[in-house]
Amino acid sequence: MLILMRAQAPAAEVDAVCRAVEERGFRPVKLPGEDRVAIGVLGSNPISLRDAIISMPGVVDAVPVSKPFKLVGREFHPDPTIVSVGGVEIGNNHFAVMAGPCSVESEEQLMESAQAVADAGGHILRGGAFKPRTSPYSFRGMGEDGLKLLAAARQRFGLPVVTEVMNIEDVELVSQYADMLQIGARNMQNYGLLEAAGRTLRPILLKRGLSSTIEEWLLSAEYILGQGNGQVVLCERGIRTFETYTRNTLDLSAAPLVRELSHLPVIIDPSHGTGKWSLVAPMAVAALAAEASGLMVEVHPHPDHALSDGAQSLTPRHFAELMERLRLIAEPLGRRL
Repeated sequence: MLILMRAQAPAAEVDAVCRAVEERGFRPVKLPGEDRVAIGVLGSNPISLRDAIISMPGVVDAVPVSKPFKLVGREFHPDPTIVSVGGVEIGNNHFAVMAGPCSVESEEQLMESAQAVADAGGHILRGGAFKPRTSPYSFRGMGEDGLKLLAAARQRFGLPVVTEVMNIEDVELVSQYADMLQIGARNMQNYGLLEAAGRTLRPILLKRGLSSTIEEWLLSAEYILGQGNGQVVLCERGIRTFETYTRNTLDLSAAPLVRELSHLPVIIDPSHGTGKWSLVAPMAVAALAAEASGLMVEVHPHPDHALSDGAQSLTPRHFAELMERLRLIAEPLGRRL
């Protein structure tokens, strides 16, 4: 439920309504805005509060919220959220490019990749220190040594770092090194991990699950915002369908659709979305046109020798060409890289 207050309602009236909500076993969330003062109510069947609240001083109306997700929805939060990652803004008209190798394999490989990302004008360095792999015999990352290399690359090239956290017990460790925590597709519904990551109050990148609906994805984000962390970026990375010519089916419609439903920014991962490096640039350009708030792209200095996902990784030259194409297209579309 959404309680609408008078535009100039004093703090005392707002606080009194919040206390009344809490006394009845619900959770109030103050939602300040430019054109209104509102209080969101979280809990089971909050509409039952309406008769008790509607007559309180300062209350204009109390209306039900139709969507199952509340904190991430436009009804609670009509203005778009802009997430800042180490000074890089993501959201609204700010288009950010996260790029780097799928996995941190060595110091030489990571520094070459980071150099390529920085030289081409990329904004955030991505790289996996802990890697969830389908096969237990595949390369699964360097662990804390990989995190230390990512921190060294940030120091050297001035790029904020995003990396995946896979387990609740690793959240504190990864938070010591990363500017942004990534929750991968396989962990999208690991609710304990979502809440633990949310409590760090670091920016969170939440990837869509392999077979998840838009609603399930947004409800997962709700777990993070429920911890008081509104710095969440959603990432569409392709979903599993019957098609076999691509690794996944990239749902570009997710970007404009989620912009209608949620205030959170949405970026696109065309590398995992297609699984083919030759398709990454066309889908990246399409993502810019589809009003996504950014990209996550895999870049490797020697894709043929990559320990993971070489087939979908761009070389430094191909990444530089992509960044130039994006710059040429962004201005006519009113976007800022």
